[in-house]
Amino acid sequence: MTEKKDIPQMLSSTVEEPLDLIKLSLDERVYVKMRNDREIRGRLHAYDQHLNMILSNVEETVTTSEVDEESFEEIYRQTKRNIPMLYVRGDSVILVSPPVRAT
Repeated sequence: MTEKKDIPQMLSSTVEEPLDLIKLSLDERVYVKMRNDREIRGRLHAYDQHLNMILSNVEETVTTSEVDEESFEEIYRQTKRNIPMLYVRGDSVILVSPPVRAT
């Protein structure tokens, strides 16, 4: 188990529960992995305890797979689109990654 002294000083003073990490990402670009092979990247404006989120300048990537009838190989395709403002329902969220901060 990680001891408290191993946690960087900045995080130990501001992060007391998991949603505090998301609070540190307000007005920053975040990566959100969602159900049904969807990924979004955008600027986080608001969130709640259910992980409902409002993001702007969103790039959504949807990955689909098909099986080639002749070779029976699985073919993956990615479709991207840009969305100016997006409401994300929290029950579709798998992972939220805050931006990487330089130390």
